[in-house]
Amino acid sequence: MDIRAITPDYAVSPQIEPGDLPAIKAAGYVTVIDNRPDVEIPPHLHTEEMRRAAEALGLVFVANPVIGGQITMDNVTAQGAAIAASTGPVFAYCASGNRSSIVWALAHAGKRPVDDLVGLPARFGYQLEHLRPQIEALASR
Repeated sequence: MDIRAITPDYAVSPQIEPGDLPAIKAAGYVTVIDNRPDVEIPPHLHTEEMRRAAEALGLVFVANPVIGGQITMDNVTAQGAAIAASTGPVFAYCASGNRSSIVWALAHAGKRPVDDLVGLPARFGYQLEHLRPQIEALASR
Protein backbone atom coordinates (compact mmCIF):
# COMPACT_ATOMS: atom_id res chain seq x y z
CA MET A 1 0.00 0.00 0.00
CA ASP A 2 1.29 3.41 -0.99
CA ILE A 3 -0.33 6.29 0.91
CA ARG A 4 0.10 9.57 -0.96
CA ALA A 5 -0.88 12.48 1.29
CA ILE A 6 -2.15 15.20 -1.03
CA THR A 7 -2.88 17.31 2.09
CA PRO A 8 -2.66 16.44 5.80
CA ASP A 9 -6.40 15.60 5.67
CA TYR A 10 -6.63 13.80 2.32
CA ALA A 11 -4.59 10.96 0.87
CA VAL A 12 -4.94 8.79 -2.20
CA SER A 13 -3.65 5.38 -3.12
CA PRO A 14 -3.76 2.73 -5.80
CA GLN A 15 -6.10 -0.21 -5.10
CA ILE A 16 -5.94 -1.53 -1.56
CA GLU A 17 -6.79 -4.91 -0.05
CA PRO A 18 -8.90 -5.53 3.08
CA GLY A 19 -5.65 -6.35 4.90
CA ASP A 20 -4.42 -2.79 4.30
CA LEU A 21 -7.25 -1.23 6.30
CA PRO A 22 -5.69 -1.68 9.78
CA ALA A 23 -2.60 0.28 8.64
CA ILE A 24 -4.85 2.97 7.13
CA LYS A 25 -6.66 3.30 10.45
CA ALA A 26 -3.37 3.28 12.36
CA ALA A 27 -2.15 6.14 10.14
CA GLY A 28 -5.06 8.21 11.45
CA TYR A 29 -7.55 8.05 8.60
CA VAL A 30 -11.18 7.83 9.67
CA THR A 31 -12.99 7.78 6.32
CA VAL A 32 -12.21 5.56 3.33
CA ILE A 33 -13.59 6.48 -0.09
CA ASP A 34 -13.69 3.76 -2.75
CA ASN A 35 -13.49 5.39 -6.18
CA ARG A 36 -13.21 2.06 -8.02
CA PRO A 37 -16.17 0.54 -9.90
CA ASP A 38 -16.66 -3.15 -9.10
CA VAL A 39 -16.49 -4.10 -12.80
CA GLU A 40 -12.76 -3.26 -12.75
CA ILE A 41 -11.73 -5.51 -9.89
CA PRO A 42 -11.90 -9.10 -8.61
CA PRO A 43 -14.78 -10.02 -6.27
CA HIS A 44 -12.69 -10.01 -3.06
CA LEU A 45 -12.09 -6.26 -3.61
CA HIS A 46 -15.70 -5.32 -4.46
CA THR A 47 -17.36 -2.48 -2.63
CA GLU A 48 -19.34 -4.58 -0.17
CA GLU A 49 -16.31 -6.69 0.80
CA MET A 50 -14.25 -3.56 1.40
CA ARG A 51 -17.14 -1.89 3.26
CA ARG A 52 -17.48 -4.85 5.65
CA ALA A 53 -13.76 -4.87 6.38
CA ALA A 54 -13.56 -1.08 6.88
CA GLU A 55 -16.65 -0.82 9.06
CA ALA A 56 -15.48 -3.76 11.21
CA LEU A 57 -12.52 -1.53 12.14
CA GLY A 58 -14.75 1.46 12.87
CA LEU A 59 -13.86 3.30 9.67
CA VAL A 60 -16.48 5.22 7.71
CA PHE A 61 -16.69 3.75 4.21
CA VAL A 62 -18.05 5.66 1.21
CA ALA A 63 -18.51 4.18 -2.26
CA ASN A 64 -18.17 6.75 -5.06
CA PRO A 65 -17.31 4.71 -8.17
CA VAL A 66 -15.62 6.87 -10.79
CA ILE A 67 -15.36 5.55 -14.33
CA GLY A 68 -12.07 6.59 -15.92
CA GLY A 69 -12.56 9.31 -18.50
CA GLN A 70 -16.22 9.69 -17.47
CA ILE A 71 -16.09 11.62 -14.21
CA THR A 72 -19.46 13.22 -13.51
CA MET A 73 -20.50 16.17 -11.38
CA ASP A 74 -22.32 13.63 -9.22
CA ASN A 75 -18.91 12.01 -8.55
CA VAL A 76 -17.41 15.41 -7.71
CA THR A 77 -20.32 16.35 -5.44
CA ALA A 78 -20.28 12.96 -3.68
CA GLN A 79 -16.52 13.18 -3.06
CA GLY A 80 -16.83 16.69 -1.68
CA ALA A 81 -19.73 15.67 0.57
CA ALA A 82 -17.84 12.65 1.92
CA ILE A 83 -14.78 14.78 2.65
CA ALA A 84 -16.89 17.48 4.33
CA ALA A 85 -18.76 14.92 6.45
CA SER A 86 -15.61 13.21 7.67
CA THR A 87 -14.63 13.77 11.30
CA GLY A 88 -10.95 13.39 10.41
CA PRO A 89 -8.50 12.58 7.62
CA VAL A 90 -9.82 10.90 4.47
CA PHE A 91 -8.16 8.10 2.49
CA ALA A 92 -9.40 7.58 -1.10
CA TYR A 93 -8.37 4.88 -3.55
CA CYS A 94 -8.87 3.84 -7.16
CA ALA A 95 -6.66 1.98 -9.64
CA SER A 96 -3.72 4.39 -9.39
CA GLY A 97 -4.91 7.28 -7.21
CA ASN A 98 -5.43 9.52 -10.23
CA ARG A 99 -9.25 9.52 -10.23
CA SER A 100 -9.27 10.08 -6.47
CA SER A 101 -6.98 13.09 -7.03
CA ILE A 102 -9.14 14.48 -9.82
CA VAL A 103 -12.43 14.34 -7.89
CA TRP A 104 -10.67 15.91 -4.88
CA ALA A 105 -9.37 18.77 -7.02
CA LEU A 106 -12.71 19.38 -8.72
CA ALA A 107 -14.58 19.19 -5.39
CA HIS A 108 -12.28 21.86 -3.96
CA ALA A 109 -12.57 24.29 -6.89
CA GLY A 110 -13.14 27.73 -5.41
CA LYS A 111 -12.10 26.56 -1.93
CA ARG A 112 -8.35 26.28 -2.55
CA PRO A 113 -6.04 28.03 -5.01
CA VAL A 114 -6.06 26.41 -8.46
CA ASP A 115 -2.26 26.13 -8.31
CA ASP A 116 -2.61 23.94 -5.18
CA LEU A 117 -5.34 21.81 -6.74
CA VAL A 118 -3.07 21.10 -9.70
CA GLY A 119 0.30 21.20 -7.95
CA LEU A 120 -0.28 19.12 -4.81
CA PRO A 121 -1.29 15.95 -6.73
CA ALA A 122 1.56 16.57 -9.21
CA ARG A 123 4.05 15.80 -6.40
CA PHE A 124 2.90 12.19 -6.74
CA GLY A 125 2.83 12.11 -10.55
CA TYR A 126 -0.84 12.95 -10.99
CA GLN A 127 -0.94 15.42 -13.84
CA LEU A 128 -4.04 17.60 -13.51
CA GLU A 129 -2.82 20.63 -15.46
CA HIS A 130 -5.22 19.77 -18.29
CA LEU A 131 -8.07 20.25 -15.78
CA ARG A 132 -7.05 23.82 -14.91
CA PRO A 133 -9.75 25.42 -17.14
CA GLN A 134 -12.43 23.15 -15.66
CA ILE A 135 -11.27 23.87 -12.10
CA GLU A 136 -11.27 27.61 -12.83
CA ALA A 137 -14.76 27.40 -14.34
CA LEU A 138 -16.08 25.54 -11.28
CA ALA A 139 -14.38 28.05 -8.99
CA SER A 140 -16.13 30.96 -10.68
CA ARG A 141 -19.61 29.53 -10.02
